[in-house]
Amino acid sequence: MAKILKQGKSIEEIAQNDAKVTEIVSSILKRIENEGDAALRDLSEQFDKWSPENFKLSKEQIEEIVSGVPEQTISDIKFAQTQVRRFADEQRKSMQDIEVETLPGVILGHKNIPVNSVGCYIPGGRYPMVASAHMSVLTAKVAGVKRIIACTPPINGEIPAATVAAMHLAGADEIYILGGVQALGGMAIGTETIEAVDMIVGPGNAFVAEAKRQLYGRVGIDLFAGPTETLVVADETVDAEMIATDILGQGEHGPTSPGALITTSEKLAEETVAEIERQLEVLPTADVARVSWNDYGKIILVESREEALKEADKLAYEHVEILTEDPDYFLENMTNYGCLFLGPETNVAYGDKVIGTNHTLPTKGAARYTGGLWVGKFLKTCTYQKVTPEASAYVGEYAARLCQLENFAGHAEQALLRVRRYGKK
Repeated sequence: MAKILKQGKSIEEIAQNDAKVTEIVSSILKRIENEGDAALRDLSEQFDKWSPENFKLSKEQIEEIVSGVPEQTISDIKFAQTQVRRFADEQRKSMQDIEVETLPGVILGHKNIPVNSVGCYIPGGRYPMVASAHMSVLTAKVAGVKRIIACTPPINGEIPAATVAAMHLAGADEIYILGGVQALGGMAIGTETIEAVDMIVGPGNAFVAEAKRQLYGRVGIDLFAGPTETLVVADETVDAEMIATDILGQGEHGPTSPGALITTSEKLAEETVAEIERQLEVLPTADVARVSWNDYGKIILVESREEALKEADKLAYEHVEILTEDPDYFLENMTNYGCLFLGPETNVAYGDKVIGTNHTLPTKGAARYTGGLWVGKFLKTCTYQKVTPEASAYVGEYAARLCQLENFAGHAEQALLRVRRYGKK
């Protein structure tokens, strides 16, 4: 039976924090809806100390910014984007339009149609998330989206040059230096200077995730991608240093980023706790990682890999590293996760930054019903039908009876009209 060795904040405490976030986000979105650009400018000044003449960068500004980015950085960005594009291309190829004759004269099919316009949010702040440009803008481009706009916040009053370069190289049609809830609201609701989009995507903090939740329905979203989550499933074949490094490496994202360990070894669990404390003494981002571990860290001791699988599926975490003797057991049997990292040779940072899989992934249990951002998220699979006269008369008899069974007289008449018109004379 699973045993909890360490538990973070209670569900009740987390719910209280979420309620405060919900209220703040709601008030911001109402302001944007009522005041448009004036609200964006005031909010940007309030939260980012940023109030330029235009939030949108001109073509000349983009060219100047990109030209000032070091050559090595541009090369690294291009390398990462090549990997993301390769994988996205293969995903797109896997999605085929179909057309099939299900009965003589009955032609059914579907088409995969790209969303017309998408707004991509690229987080900034303490950590300029350059890689999010590849994951969102580039993936939308591969899907065939016609208009892609991208927002990222200023950092300490400065334009994040590398992020702008990544957005530009990924294919963004419009780039805005605008952050947080105001960016999501501006893209989804629209203002005097920002034409609203059909869909918003991208990761972010709790406020960004809540903004997407509240805007869902007005626009489409990719998924609820809030504070990052990392689970390590480990047995005695791995050492505590690797586990601690990989949990803290993601815990530095923010103070509400959960990190968990499920293990069959109590000795390894104890060693991991000690190793985490040791690494926190030297980790440059320990001020954030320590809070995330203390408040949201979790350790679960299990008796077998089967029990480890059960507990991992219950957590349904965003990132799941499998550091066990047989990682493929989890690949074959685990069902609830954002992305799997199989074996000690890989890690979450590879997926976050460079290897090609998308890093915008489900959090807060959403992995129970959705995967992460991918080409398919930007495509609408829309069905159609074509029917010959003879087939219409044949199907119409069945349709009429089934409609009458449900007391839909008008529905039945649609079918009967075809029976009369196209049936045998």
